[in-house]
Amino acid sequence: MNPSMGTDAPPTTPWKLDFVLLAAIWGASFLFMRLAALEFGALPTAAIRVAIAAAFLLPLLWMRGLATQLLTHWRRLLVVGVLNSAIPFACYSYALLHITTGLSSVLNATVPLFGALVAWLWLKDRPGGLKLLGLAIGFSGVALLASGKASFKPDASGVATGWAVMACLLATLCYGIAASYTKRWLTGIPALVTATGSQVGATVALALPALWLWPTQAPSAQAWLAVSAVGVLCTGVAYVLFFRLIAGIGPARALTVTFMVPVFAIGYGVLLLGEGLTLLTVVCGAIILLGTSLSTGLVHLPDRPKTA
Repeated sequence: MNPSMGTDAPPTTPWKLDFVLLAAIWGASFLFMRLAALEFGALPTAAIRVAIAAAFLLPLLWMRGLATQLLTHWRRLLVVGVLNSAIPFACYSYALLHITTGLSSVLNATVPLFGALVAWLWLKDRPGGLKLLGLAIGFSGVALLASGKASFKPDASGVATGWAVMACLLATLCYGIAASYTKRWLTGIPALVTATGSQVGATVALALPALWLWPTQAPSAQAWLAVSAVGVLCTGVAYVLFFRLIAGIGPARALTVTFMVPVFAIGYGVLLLGEGLTLLTVVCGAIILLGTSLSTGLVHLPDRPKTA
C-alpha cells in the first residue's frame, strides 16, 4: 500500500489502536490474496480487489462532496491507479502463488526504501550521508534475501521462485514511483480523492485482462470471501484508518506502520497456512528494516555534543 500523505494534526483518536489494527489488516492482505489467487488467478484477483475497494470508497467520496475533484484530475489519478494498485496487486497475487506470505511481506517492507531512491533520482531529493548508508544497507538485505530465496531454475513442481521475488520488487518499485508522481502532480488533492481515484483507475486498467483470464471453473465461496475481504477490509477500510492515523500523528510516524506488517503477515502464514519461517528471512528482514529506517530518517544518530 502506498496512500498519499496528508498534513500533521493534533491526535484526536486512539491512534495506538488504529496503528496496531492497520498493521494487522495489511498483514492479512497477503493471506487473503493467496487464498483468492489460488482459484481466481493473479490478474482476476487484483481486478476484483480494486473494483470492490472502489465500490466501497466511492460513496464516502460522494458524501464528502469530493466527487467533482475525481473528474477534474481523472487522467493523473488513472496513472496513479496503474502504478499504485493495478501493477503491484497483480504482482503480489502472482508472487503469492509461488512464495510464502511471510517472504512477500518482508519484501513489501522495502517500499519506503524504493520511495527514497526514486525521490532522489526523479525529484532530486538527495539523501544525506546517513540516509545513503541506509539505502546501501537496505538493498544489501534485499540482495542477500533474494540470493537465498530466489532461483530461476524450476523446482520439482515446475516453479521458479526467482520470478515471484522479482514480481514483489517490481511492485515495491511501482509504489516508489507512484509516491514521487503523487508528490509531483497531485499535491494538495485530498487523500480520499487520490485513494478512490486510484482504485477506479486500477479497475479500468485491469478489467479487460481479468475478463480474458477469468477462470473457467467457478471459484469457491472461500475464494470469494477472501477477495471480498482484501477489497473491503484490506483496501477500503485500511485506507480510512490510514487517513485517520495521518491526521492524528502525522505522515512520518504513520508510515512506520509498514514495519509492523511483516510481523502479522508472517504470523498469519505460520498459524493459518502452515508456512515455515527461516533464519535467513528473519535476519534479512531485520537488515531491510534497519536500512529503510535510516534511509527515510525514521531512525537517526544523536547529535554530537558541542565542545567549548
